[in-house]
Amino acid sequence: MEMSQLRTFRAVAEMLNFTRAAERLNLTQSAVSHQIKALEEELGEPLFIRAKRGVKLSHSGEVALEYVERILDDAEALRERISGRESSPVGRVRVAAATQAFVHLFAPLFESFMDSHHGIDLTFRTTVSTEQTVADILNGAADVGFASVAVYSPNLQVTRLFEDELVLVVSKDHRLAKKRAATVGEIQQEKLILFERGASIRRATDHFFDQIGVRPDLALESNDTYFIKRMVERGLGASLLPVWAIRDEVLAGKLAQLQISGHRLRRSVSLVSLGRFQPSPTRAFIDYILRHKTRLQAMAEGDKRSKPAQLDAIR
Repeated sequence: MEMSQLRTFRAVAEMLNFTRAAERLNLTQSAVSHQIKALEEELGEPLFIRAKRGVKLSHSGEVALEYVERILDDAEALRERISGRESSPVGRVRVAAATQAFVHLFAPLFESFMDSHHGIDLTFRTTVSTEQTVADILNGAADVGFASVAVYSPNLQVTRLFEDELVLVVSKDHRLAKKRAATVGEIQQEKLILFERGASIRRATDHFFDQIGVRPDLALESNDTYFIKRMVERGLGASLLPVWAIRDEVLAGKLAQLQISGHRLRRSVSLVSLGRFQPSPTRAFIDYILRHKTRLQAMAEGDKRSKPAQLDAIR
């Protein structure tokens, strides 16, 4: 029994697909099949039940997976302890989310994390949907993700970070700009600039429109937060955006935000990662984000004291 066989078994068990597991491991499919067959022969039991659309774990495979995860986690922990990486992590952390909007909120934390962890390279990428964010984590393309919709998977650890609120956003010269709240009827008369379908913010807005019985009249769709704000500022339509994403523009008098009469459009944002043992750089990043949940909540609520220029308290 070799460690490479155990890693291959875990990859297939997580992906439930030999081809995708081979891509994740940078192996050929025949090499993956050979390693699994050798492991099954040594254990004397089939680990997977083969089907036309993939595979699933057999009962023996489910039992084996529990042991394999402990063995591989302990081996990685030993490697980090002996090498000294446990106390001074070195490596990279790949972060993903289904909307660029999160960059605006997390940028101060990302910056302060990199300032205090010089050995870790941090990258951020935007995915086309929350499902893609989750898939990237499961297939090894990302280490950590942020999601504002419910995520369920036995292979993932999902930790709630904060709640935010979406508000109606209009230009400073809009007929509603001087009001504190807009009615559903007033929203129904507006051309709307929304995120593309699949983005977490768009899911929240679509669910809200379904609840209030509004069929939005779309002017534009984009996953670029800056573009949406610029188009609203130019008067091409209204939008629904998180309070924190428009704070600077509202303070500068470029945009106006309104509550929606009789409604509060709130959502919960979570941190998503693999539920098994994580490399020390990933653990350091997750721990750092979780230590600053309170600060994130304040920033999500548009707390002026949490502007990027005033981050000494979270370093």
